[in-house]
Amino acid sequence: MRKAALYQFSLPMEAGIILRYQRLKTRDGFLVHLQENGRDGWGEISPLPEFSHETLEQAKTATVEWLQQWCLNKRCLNTQSEESELPSVAFGLSCALAELQGELPAEADYRKAPLCTGDPDDVILRLGNMTGQKVAKVKVGLYEAVRDGMVVNVMLEAVPDLQLRLDANRSWTRTKADGFAKYVNPDYRQRIAFLEEPCKTREESLAFARETGIAIAWDESVREADFTLEAQEGVSAIIIKPTLVGSIARCRQLIAEAHQLGLEVVISSSIETSFGLTQLARLAHWLTPGSLPGLDTLDLIQSQLIRCWPDSDIPCVTLDKLATVWSHKCL
Repeated sequence: MRKAALYQFSLPMEAGIILRYQRLKTRDGFLVHLQENGRDGWGEISPLPEFSHETLEQAKTATVEWLQQWCLNKRCLNTQSEESELPSVAFGLSCALAELQGELPAEADYRKAPLCTGDPDDVILRLGNMTGQKVAKVKVGLYEAVRDGMVVNVMLEAVPDLQLRLDANRSWTRTKADGFAKYVNPDYRQRIAFLEEPCKTREESLAFARETGIAIAWDESVREADFTLEAQEGVSAIIIKPTLVGSIARCRQLIAEAHQLGLEVVISSSIETSFGLTQLARLAHWLTPGSLPGLDTLDLIQSQLIRCWPDSDIPCVTLDKLATVWSHKCL
C-alpha cells in the first residue's frame, strides 16, 4: 500500500535578510511524505525566491501531479523524480524516494564553514573553537572592494591555518574585482580556497583567476544550460546547491564529473529549513566526504522544522502545526 502527503510551512526569517532585490520575511515551502509497506521517505521542496526559476505555486502543482501518479503507479519507484523539470521539486522528491528505499545514509556531516556577513571578529572567535580543518566563508561584493580586501586580510592574518572561501555572486566588474585583489596581501592569496564567480561573465572571472593567482569556483554557472564542466586554469571547485540544481541523481552526476577533473565539490545551502539542512548534511557525508559543506544558514530562520540540527537551541515547529495540502492512500 502506498500513501503520500504534502504539508506546507511558512517560517519567519531573521530581520534584514535580503536576496538580491527583495527582503525575505518568511521561508516557505513544502514537506513531502511517502509511505510504502511500512517504510517512510521525506523531502523538502522549497524554491528560493530570486534564485529558483519556479514559484511556490508551480512547485506545488508539479508535486501534487507527481504524487498522484506515484500513488497509482506500482511499477515505478525511482525514476519519476527525474521527470520534473523544476529543480526544487526534483530534489525534494528524490530525497523522499531515497529515504523510502534506504539509499540516503543516516550518517551526516554536521560541520559548517562559518559564514561571515558582517563583523569578522565573530567568525574569528568561532574558528578558534573549531577542531581540525579551519574553513570559513565571506560574502564579498556587498561593500567597497577595499573593505572586502581588508576583511580578507584580517581573517587570514588572525587565523594562520585558515582556508577562506569567498562569494561575490557575479557582483563585480572586472575593474572592481581587480581592485579587491590589489588589497589582498599576495602572501595570503594561496589560502583563498576559491572565490565564487567574481565577475559578471565567466570569461572575465577566468581572466581574473589567471592574472591574480586567486582561484575561482563555479556556482551560478553550474545551473546554466550552456555550462560544461572542464578543466580550466584557475578553477578549483564547483558549488552544488541541490534545491537549485535538481535530483540527487543529477547532483551525483555533476560530483562525479568534477572529481574526475580534480575539482573540489562543495554541497551548499539554499536557505533550507533545518529539515532540509539535515538531509544536505547526509548528502555531503555520502557524496563529498572530503569537503566541508556550506550549510551555515540555520540561524537565518527563527524556527527549526521537525528534524533539528544537533545542539541548536532554536525552537522547533512540529508536524501537527503544518497544514496538509494534499494526501492520498492507494491500496
